[in-house]
This record gives sequence, structure tokens and C-alpha cells, in this order.
Amino acid sequence: MSKTPTTDQEALDYHEFPKPGKISVETTKPMATQKDLSLAYTPGVAVPCLAIEANPEDAYRYTAKKNLVAVISNGTAVLGLGNIGALASKPVMEGKGVLFKNFSGLDCFDIEVDTESIDRFCSVVTAIAPTFGGINLEDIKAPECFEIERRLVEELDIPVMHDDQHGTAVISSAAIINACVVTHRKIEDLKIVVVGAGAAAISCARLYRKLGAREIYMLDSKGVIHNGRSDLNDYKREFCAGGYMTHAEVFDCADVVVGLSRPGTFTIADIMTMANEPIVFTLANPTPEIFPQDVIEARSDAIVATGRSDFDNQVNNVLGFPFIFRGAMDVRAKKINDEMKLAAAHALASLARSEVPKDINELYGKEFKFGKNYLIPKPFDKRLIVEISSAVAQAAVDSGASDMKNFNIKDYKKELAKILK
Repeated sequence: MSKTPTTDQEALDYHEFPKPGKISVETTKPMATQKDLSLAYTPGVAVPCLAIEANPEDAYRYTAKKNLVAVISNGTAVLGLGNIGALASKPVMEGKGVLFKNFSGLDCFDIEVDTESIDRFCSVVTAIAPTFGGINLEDIKAPECFEIERRLVEELDIPVMHDDQHGTAVISSAAIINACVVTHRKIEDLKIVVVGAGAAAISCARLYRKLGAREIYMLDSKGVIHNGRSDLNDYKREFCAGGYMTHAEVFDCADVVVGLSRPGTFTIADIMTMANEPIVFTLANPTPEIFPQDVIEARSDAIVATGRSDFDNQVNNVLGFPFIFRGAMDVRAKKINDEMKLAAAHALASLARSEVPKDINELYGKEFKFGKNYLIPKPFDKRLIVEISSAVAQAAVDSGASDMKNFNIKDYKKELAKILK
């Protein structure tokens, strides 16, 4: 399997040649005769226009809306690059479009909105929302991202998800579920430390609670978040420790640490005080808080995950968002709720416990088997679209996020299996 670009010039050449950018638009109908022209544009196009005017749901029949997702950013929190602005974020958003298309068959437009105003951003997205069947918010800084997502979920009747928050939450939840299987723990008994208090950290901690975790401590750049501090926003207050606690105290006998911060925010000394078989997720990208080999050298009993593709157990959002949107949009869910996210996490965890297909082992040049070094599936596992999307769709129907009647999951799985062939 080829590695990621090794030089800056290779990365630039990849994006420039043979045609600038990573996406294009293709037509799905013929345009070779006068009749084709008459059907595609005037006068034929007026017929579906009037049909949609009379019944807006017909937009899903006569336009690309059903299969079209928007990736929308203002460029204020891009990857490990920070606030680089809307235009500079475009290569990342185009990249998300490539992932949507190749992993789930969803078409994508990337949209960069040049504003840091919550009101203006929401106004723009709301105004263009009729074009799309779903909206993936991306790389928007906290705490603004929470309010932006909340408003858009309330105002729109199509799925809206800020992937930086919920994608990481879903994938890391799946990894925690399976780490508990490997170490014979119960999620409700875990002592979890979340290092970081941004968008991903808050959403991860929220989903861990939904999984059943009861003891979660969070650290930001100023230390442990506790109810004696007066410098906390509403989102951080959700995870206040009951009383004053030190950094050392929260790590003492902790079962899990999830790093969503920057290099050096916790150390090997912290890992050494954790419980037996510590579950250590160092997810900062591109440089993790602690490199996996250093964790293993200090604690050979540790289970380690990172956000990088060159180590085992990569917590990669591509395991989530393409399939979550696929399932949500296919049943025309009006939102992506906790039930759907939990369904995705459990489906991911379950898939990792099944036998790994031969083609995946051949692609990666090694044999994978469920255990401490293989907690979550690999992105190129073609079973993902079937298992994750169907689980999300079923949860949408069961939870009332979708009004679809007579949903048949067996038939739906057959349709999903055809998409990537």
C-alpha cells in the first residue's frame, strides 16, 4: 500500500496535476441530441420544476438532492493548522468530497464560507440548504461550532453533523467498546480522562456518557475542569469534577485516557499511574500527545490508538461520516441523533470482532485479527457501508428521526452492497 506524500512538492503536484483540485462535476443524463437538450433544459425542465413546486418532496425524485451532501467550513479550525481562513481550507473540504464519493457513493459540493460570525454563517447555510440532502459541517472552531450546529439542526429538516465533533466520538467509542471486550471491563466501571476541551473532546465525553460511562474527568489548558473554577463556558461545565482535583489525581488508577489536545499535555509519568492494561488514545494530529512506541515501551500492557495511519488502531473519521450520512440520507432522516451515533459505534465495534476479509489483509500486507492491535476496522473494508449505514438507517427509523414506513433492513443492505461494486 502506498504511503502518504513524503515531500511538500509531491503534495503540491498531486493537487495541481493533471487538473487542479480533487473533484469535478459529471452529468448523469445523455446530452447528444436535440431531444436530450429539450428534456434537460427548456421546455422539458419546467415539468419537474412545477412538480416540485406542488410537492417539495419530489425534489428527491427529480433532482440530485437525495444523493448530494455539502461539506461546509469557515476554515477556523483546520486539521492541525488552526484558523487558516475559508479559502485555504478548500483542499481539505475537497478531500472530504473525495472520501464521501469513494467510500459511500455520495456526491459532494464543498462550500467555504468567509465569515467568523455565527449569525452570518448560519444564515448562509440555511439559505442554501434546499440544494442538499445533508450537511457536513467541518473544521469550525469551538465554542462557536456548538452553537452553529445547534441552530442548524433546529432550523433545517435534513441531517446536519459537525464531523470534527461527532465523527471522533463515534470512532473512539467503538474503540473503547472493543478495548473493554479485550480487557474484560465494563464501560460503566471505567474511569475516563479526556485531555482537551474543544469540539471533539466535549462531543466524545458526551457520547461516552451515552454509552454508559459514569466517571469522566476533563482537562483543558489550565488543568482539571472542576466546579471551583470561574473561567468555564457552559460546555466545559458539563464535565466539572465534584471538587478540586489535581492532574495527578485524575490519572491515578484511570482506565482510559483520550488525548484530543496537543503533544505533551500528558506524559509517560501519567501513564505509569494508570490502572492495569491502560487504554491510551493519543489522538492529536499530526503529532500525538505521546507516540505509541513510547507508551508501549513504558507500559507493555497498554492498549494504544492514535489518529495516524502509520500506527495500529487509527481513530479515523472516514470510518464514520460517509456511512452515517449514507444511512441518514437514504431514510430521509431529519437529524442525526444520539441513537444513530451509538448505532454506528456499536456496528463498527461488532464489525471489528468479525473475521477480516482476505483482501484487506492483502492490501495492508499483514493479517489482522481482533485484539489489542485491531480494535476498529480498516477504512478500505467494503463491509463498512453495509453494516454502518444500515445500522444508522435502522436507528433513524426506530428513534423517529425518519418517517419512513416499512423499512426493510435486509433489502437495504443488498442495495448498499451494490454501491461500491
